[in-house]
Amino acid sequence: MTGRVLRGVAAVVVFVVSVFPVYWMVLTAFKPTRDIQAETPTFLPLSLTFEHFGTAVSAQGFWSFWRNSIVVAGGSVLLALLVALLAAFAVARLRWKGRRGFILMVFVAQMTPWEALLIPIYVIARDTGMLDTLWMLTLVYFMITLPFTVVTLRGFLAAVPVDIEEAALVDGCSRAQAFRRVVFPLLAPGLLATSLFGFITAWNEFAFANVLIIKNQDDRTLPVWLSSFSNTFGTDWGATMAASTLFMLPVLVVFLVLQGRVTTGIVGGAVKG
Repeated sequence: MTGRVLRGVAAVVVFVVSVFPVYWMVLTAFKPTRDIQAETPTFLPLSLTFEHFGTAVSAQGFWSFWRNSIVVAGGSVLLALLVALLAAFAVARLRWKGRRGFILMVFVAQMTPWEALLIPIYVIARDTGMLDTLWMLTLVYFMITLPFTVVTLRGFLAAVPVDIEEAALVDGCSRAQAFRRVVFPLLAPGLLATSLFGFITAWNEFAFANVLIIKNQDDRTLPVWLSSFSNTFGTDWGATMAASTLFMLPVLVVFLVLQGRVTTGIVGGAVKG
């Protein structure tokens, strides 16, 4: 009984610590300026206003930076899914020399702190003329999300019985047709989990976007724009929090709608194969 109570208390503490910053951000976004600047903070809304959201949306470049984030995050996810699907199939279904070493290197790449590669990637982008381009940023996010995508999809492919593919081959399908018609539909949870993980990673990433986009400010993404938002508007914390709330909404809505399948996909890819 005591252990159950302690676990419950720990769960509540973790929930409060995790959720309170988000709650405070959203609350500040809806607070009038006088309540935000009051000496005594209020933890419950006394009055609400949408003025800060209007300020954020009407800020110069807001929709352009929103488009840049969508393009970069979506492009990196599509590239990662395409390459990882082929790599995972080769690892899970084929037997070739160096396969174990390849899997080991994928795990090493997944554990690598990508911030350590910030300077080398900057030098590569500078020397190849890809600095200040969304293409370079897309490729960087693609490299960051690729190892996790390969590992997860490999688990799902390994869990699909080979007999299903062999039956499709006996029925006259080629290997490509058997994969597309039989195996690929069974990978939907894994594809969903990995794509959402990659999208969140690319959507929230700040360090590479801040370093690789220097001169061409029109190609900045939303995280970089948010870092300078308070400077643009002085002490307008209401507009800053409103912009942060808008920045959070797309991923939050998608995750809440698809959370069941996403959880299944992450767990399945981690324990199967």
